[in-house]
Amino acid sequence: QVQLVESGGGLVQAGGSLRLSCAASGIIFSGDLCGWYRQAPGAQRELVATITAGDSTNYGDSVKGRFTISRDNVKNTLYLQMNSLKPEDTAVYYCNAVRNTGTPWRRDYWGQGTQVTVSS
Repeated sequence: QVQLVESGGGLVQAGGSLRLSCAASGIIFSGDLCGWYRQAPGAQRELVATITAGDSTNYGDSVKGRFTISRDNVKNTLYLQMNSLKPEDTAVYYCNAVRNTGTPWRRDYWGQGTQVTVSS
């Protein structure tokens, strides 16, 4: 059974930093695509950052240059370092792990989400 457990969310002032963590069981992050998504109230879930098995990264336009995704293969943990936070970064952040990327058998796994609130 796959479980993704996020931690590290909270309340921070604009300009501050937070680091999110996502610990996985039942799945290996380094085996395929994984990443972070977020959903603000009344908005659709959007891409924050992804990292491939080959360590290629991709970022949403609104976070480029401020957020960094990384992965610890020994701990099987995914991280999102968030710097220069803005009020518009306020959202629930979700960890995602994919199996069989690019095939009809693609399956996505999601964590329960962690709230990030940035005050102005």
